Amino acid sequence: QVQLVESGGGLVQAGGSLRLSCAASGRTGSSYAMAWFRQFLGKEREFVAAISGGGLNTRTRDSVKGRFTISRDNAKSTLYLQMNSLKSEDTAVYYCAATRGGPYATYLEAPAYDYWGQGTQVTVSS
Repeated sequence: QVQLVESGGGLVQAGGSLRLSCAASGRTGSSYAMAWFRQFLGKEREFVAAISGGGLNTRTRDSVKGRFTISRDNAKSTLYLQMNSLKSEDTAVYYCAATRGGPYATYLEAPAYDYWGQGTQVTVSS
């Protein structure tokens, strides 16, 4: 069983930065693909960024490319999302997710993930 706990959310002004962290416990590591999703109020959860188990492959949503960077530290069992140049439309609850996928695979669809964190709120004021 894998448990995921996000942290790092909060209130920030437009143009500012935040770094989200997702601490994983249980049997994780390079065999688990991970990702960040976000959910706007009243909307479906949407993909933000994904990273393969070994950290070599990443995928990022077009609307956040150049602003958000996903990374991981398998030695610390931690996933990160560095968010720069934040906009008010980035306001959402951000979730991390994990699934077994080998060292190279990335997945963009929420149903592909078996484990989810509880979410962390990011609010960007304009």
